[in-house]
Amino acid sequence: MAFTYTLTSNTVMGNKRIAIGTFTNSAGGTGGEVVTGLNRVDFMTLTTTGTIAAPGELVVNETLPLESGSVTIVTSADIVGVWMAIGDGVI
Repeated sequence: MAFTYTLTSNTVMGNKRIAIGTFTNSAGGTGGEVVTGLNRVDFMTLTTTGTIAAPGELVVNETLPLESGSVTIVTSADIVGVWMAIGDGVI
């Protein structure tokens, strides 16, 4: 099971920071931890990419707001996608 993620961009909107990236599950992987670079995460969304519809759901396995920038996600096996987190702190 292998899970990887990237932080591809970040910006400021009003008084919030936004972090955007990708995630990849391979070899039967079903999720992992995304380190967003934020000090606090108020909102996070996950979307699959690719040509095959994802079976099951994508889950942010945390209670938000989260007083940390590390978010655990759970997916079906071998899913690839993008994530976006909104919160506070420096990236």
